[in-house]
Amino acid sequence: MLSPKSLRTWSFVHRWTSIVCTAFMLLLCLTGLPLVFGHELDVLLGDAIEAPELPASQANARASYDSVLKSALAKNHGHVPQYMIWEPDEPMLPVIVTAPRADTPPDDTQSTTIDGRTAQALGAPPGKGSLKFVLLKLHVDMFAGLPGKLFLGAMGMTFVAAIVSGVVVYLPFWKKVGLGRVRMKKSRRIAWLDGHNALGMLTLIWALLVGATGSINTLADLLLDAWRNDQLAQMLAPYQGKPPVAATASIDEAIHTARNTAPSMIPSFVAFPGTRFSSPHHYTVFMRGDGILTTRMLRPVLIDAETGALTDSRELPWYLKLLLGSQPLHFGDFGGMPLKIFWAAFDVLTIIVLGSGLYLWLSRGNKNKAQPA
Repeated sequence: MLSPKSLRTWSFVHRWTSIVCTAFMLLLCLTGLPLVFGHELDVLLGDAIEAPELPASQANARASYDSVLKSALAKNHGHVPQYMIWEPDEPMLPVIVTAPRADTPPDDTQSTTIDGRTAQALGAPPGKGSLKFVLLKLHVDMFAGLPGKLFLGAMGMTFVAAIVSGVVVYLPFWKKVGLGRVRMKKSRRIAWLDGHNALGMLTLIWALLVGATGSINTLADLLLDAWRNDQLAQMLAPYQGKPPVAATASIDEAIHTARNTAPSMIPSFVAFPGTRFSSPHHYTVFMRGDGILTTRMLRPVLIDAETGALTDSRELPWYLKLLLGSQPLHFGDFGGMPLKIFWAAFDVLTIIVLGSGLYLWLSRGNKNKAQPA
């Protein structure tokens, strides 16, 4: 049983952690809700790129990766390839990222979706002016880059602290009031307080999970840089000082080598020579798991860009496994539409919890004698 002093301390922690993070958590919940249905949003806005229907005789056709790449480069004259990406839910619609230079920043690149069966260019995914892009940027970094990501990560951990302290404060009232009971016959403030507590307990596990995994994801840039400077640098050490390759091997050959190196996995994306996740001498083929929960778990396979031979392949370090493993738990994208609906429902309930907490704080000057929030 908490002493009165301990209860006051926990109440203070809950009150001020909630005040600090509520506005930003509302922003994240409001922007995250439509992003749960990202593909459906693209379809609704007319931004989705769909593969055209083909005759039955061509339904199982598959173009070579080299022809897919050639098609994207023909669409973007003067560009070089940076990445070839396969989304798990659209494996036959690879996206090719090109730019004037291999080291061109992401904001100045061009993406082209290609039909993987025919190598036909289908168009560009939604760009910077799209609603989905704006929602995603607000959700990820508030258009503030790495500082914005780290700030939102701190707000996520503050949110976790608010949840934990809220549970501690609510525990002494379980026996007195009853778990989840809302006293409608009492004052409006008490009814709001009971509703806030009841919904808070209902969303407890989900909110902790999404808050903690979201905070982990804000560290992605820092963790990837740590990997590049450590494990990737070790794998590339034998090529230090060598001149860039004059001609590159077939991308089909590179992917074939990667498949043989990690036979139980499938390609997720290819980083071309000179890009952030490769070197001037290598393709890096990132292979991914083929299961529901392993879709985001990657293994880099470095391929000599001149010969197409394997250079090295290692398991990612624990901190990147933690990052990648947290992503499906944050996004809720591993169980199809039923899980999306579940995620959206708890998102809405969390918005109500945040809103009711804000109301309780704003109305504190008119409160009757009641239990602490």
